[in-house]
Amino acid sequence: MAVEELQSIIKRCQILGEQDFKEEDFGLFQLASQRCIEEGHIDQLLEIIQNEKNKVIIKSMGWNLVGPVVRCLLRNDKEDDERKVYLLMLDLLVQLCNPKELLLGLLELIEEPSGKQISQIILLLLQPLQTVIQKLHNKAYSVGLALSTLWSQLSLLPVPYSKEQIQTDDYGLCQCCKALIEFIKPFVEEVIDDKENSLEDENEKLKDELLKFCFKSLKCPLLMAQFLERFEEAGNDPLRCFASAIIGFLSAIGHPFSKMIFSHGRKKRTWDYLEFEEEEDKQLADSMASLAYLVFVQGISIDQLPMVLNPLYLLQFNMGHIEVFLQRTEESVFPKGLDLLENGLLRIEDNSLLYQYLEIKSFLTVPQGLVKIMTLCPIETLRKKSLAMLQLYINKLDSQGKYTLFRCLLNTSNHSGVEAFIIQNIKNQIDISLKRTHNNKWFTGPQLISLLDLVLFLPEGAETDLLQNSDRIMASLNLLRYLVIKDNENDNQTGLWTELGKIENNFLKPLHTGLNMSKAHYEAEIKNSQENSQEVQKTKDLCSITVGGEDLPNMPPEVLHSALFTFDLIESVLARVEELIEIKTKSTSEENIEIK
Repeated sequence: MAVEELQSIIKRCQILGEQDFKEEDFGLFQLASQRCIEEGHIDQLLEIIQNEKNKVIIKSMGWNLVGPVVRCLLRNDKEDDERKVYLLMLDLLVQLCNPKELLLGLLELIEEPSGKQISQIILLLLQPLQTVIQKLHNKAYSVGLALSTLWSQLSLLPVPYSKEQIQTDDYGLCQCCKALIEFIKPFVEEVIDDKENSLEDENEKLKDELLKFCFKSLKCPLLMAQFLERFEEAGNDPLRCFASAIIGFLSAIGHPFSKMIFSHGRKKRTWDYLEFEEEEDKQLADSMASLAYLVFVQGISIDQLPMVLNPLYLLQFNMGHIEVFLQRTEESVFPKGLDLLENGLLRIEDNSLLYQYLEIKSFLTVPQGLVKIMTLCPIETLRKKSLAMLQLYINKLDSQGKYTLFRCLLNTSNHSGVEAFIIQNIKNQIDISLKRTHNNKWFTGPQLISLLDLVLFLPEGAETDLLQNSDRIMASLNLLRYLVIKDNENDNQTGLWTELGKIENNFLKPLHTGLNMSKAHYEAEIKNSQENSQEVQKTKDLCSITVGGEDLPNMPPEVLHSALFTFDLIESVLARVEELIEIKTKSTSEENIEIK
């Protein structure tokens, strides 16, 4: 019935000119064709499409068939023979139909699906889409529209982050990336071929659309993409191959590669004429950070850069990109920032990074980003790598740079463990300075005293939470003990002995008071828990304490005992420091009496 109805419509339209087709004819043709598909008359429908007499009708009306045919192809219940018929039908429609109508129809189909069907429809329609665009005169606009639609859909797919996920490719992203390379190639070649001639306006626009897509692809999926590490596997890594192709396209149709990569961040960039939309321009920093990682860490197209570049220049160039990586919230991106930082730091000598570099914003925000990962990231390997990178960064700074960074991190980290790490580094620098023939002014005398003011004090005096600040306090006491041992009062190279009274008032005495208060509270609570063992049992061995008028969370008895052990340890080191001070001052007094 559906076939007869369609043939009747076809017969009536055959005697009309294309300009005489009515809107009603389009609707009837579409409905009858869809019924043929639903009733399984696909062979008869194929014959109608292939019939030369129906060429004008199919050209005008056939694009309405693309949607139903594509949806049938996406169903997994089609037998091979039936699928071949649908594929042939799609190919014929692409060849015969109005390309403008087809372009919009195909892009609408690509925009429809979600989840795993996104990759299925993209893989099915990329070749037909390429064929349709090749027929159009306004190619730049068509390519731009197609690439924008494709990228929007691909950006919805999850990026695989493990070798297993890359190999299984459940959502088809890797397959789509591979297919996209082949989709873009003829348009890139067209731009390259016209480079030799005077570039026409249309080809300039085509080049711009391709460049936009390349930059957007560097952001998604390549910013999030993880790459196979082993060298022999790199060639089989679809995301790495996609990255190589995108960078190759950029290099082939853009400006010279070195000029393009090093112009980011300047007031006038080589691609400013591309007129990115506001949101796209905001994302460009992510794209350029991704490009820097691919070039300098993965080594893609690095042979196109000059080999004489100063390592300090490269580090300065990449610090902005490292900042971009470390400021993101996705943990999968952090390793790229860490690897890019390591790549830059390993190129330069220790103590060669001048303090003036810290006047550049990223040279301070990057170590602060490392601290954020060290303290907040749940992945242990990343926390350890960040700690190692912070130490490496400190090693590369000159003395004034180290001094400046230490002050900055002591004021901003707000983390006892990080502050203890910085204090240990301060101790190391003092030790190096005291062993030199000519003292380093930044870690001796007045400059050091200014730094010690940030170290040898309790933030809230005697009411400071000693347990929470125990790492910092222990590091401070160990530093003070070292200074007392290494610096004699008569020499006073560090300035410690001049400031001893202030240190005792701001640090040692409040620490004594705080220890006594804290120990008394914890000991009282342990005693209460022991006396009320039955009640404690009912409350599952939990108890609470009050310090400074505020209730602390309920804690098991073992936590209370651990806290007391920490206080005993602090008290032991404090006692040793005070003993050393007394010995040193007494010895100096006796020496002065003997001299008189």
